[in-house]
Amino acid sequence: MGGVGGPEKLIVNGKRLDGRKLNEMREMEIKVGVIPNADGSAMVTLGETKVICAVYGPKEVLPRRNLDSEKAFLNCVYGMASFSTSERNRPGPSRRSTEISKVIADALAPAIFMEKYAGLEITVIMEIINANAGTRTAAINAASVALADAGIEMRDLVCSVASGKADGQLMLDLFEPEDNFGEVDMPLAILPNTKQITLLQMDGMLTKAEAKKLIEMSMKACEQIYELQKKALKEKYGSEKESE
Repeated sequence: MGGVGGPEKLIVNGKRLDGRKLNEMREMEIKVGVIPNADGSAMVTLGETKVICAVYGPKEVLPRRNLDSEKAFLNCVYGMASFSTSERNRPGPSRRSTEISKVIADALAPAIFMEKYAGLEITVIMEIINANAGTRTAAINAASVALADAGIEMRDLVCSVASGKADGQLMLDLFEPEDNFGEVDMPLAILPNTKQITLLQMDGMLTKAEAKKLIEMSMKACEQIYELQKKALKEKYGSEKESE
């Protein structure tokens, strides 16, 4: 956040640089079952950000040191394709991708009946194929749908969005210039039916009132995301039933 060499203004005549209102999300598209060889899969497009997710399992835990006899081992792997950014991204795991993988696992775990899969592994692989901010939240949305597609028993889906502050204004679903040159970035994830927050991070400073308002904006957006997730799953499984 707060980089140098960015645009002089991120809000012009009350609109953001991509033409959106402050409380408006980028267009989101969700497709289910995009990887035939996976147990479950999904692709989420959020503006120019695009992520593909594949779920494998439940299966035997390898290596065995990760085995937990009381709950599943949720193995989340977040990565960015080398061509996903304007400058070539170094392939292979980085410190950042390892950290985000853990954050995503923590965000998804409360939705899964982890004890039902005790002693087994559920692997969630997320690959960012084009990055324009909001990659971890797009990955969470894709992973949640892919888990449902894989038949993993869940309490709820997980919905996620990154909001923030730029040019002194609170705004929903940051895109790249706002993420790079704004003052605050706040990714959030929730279980929509109970409103339980499973991820809340913040880079930057907000007043208590600003934080409350931004959380409210994000939670309202998550309700919209939830409807898109359910619609994508119904489209796949509804069409399958019709073809039977």
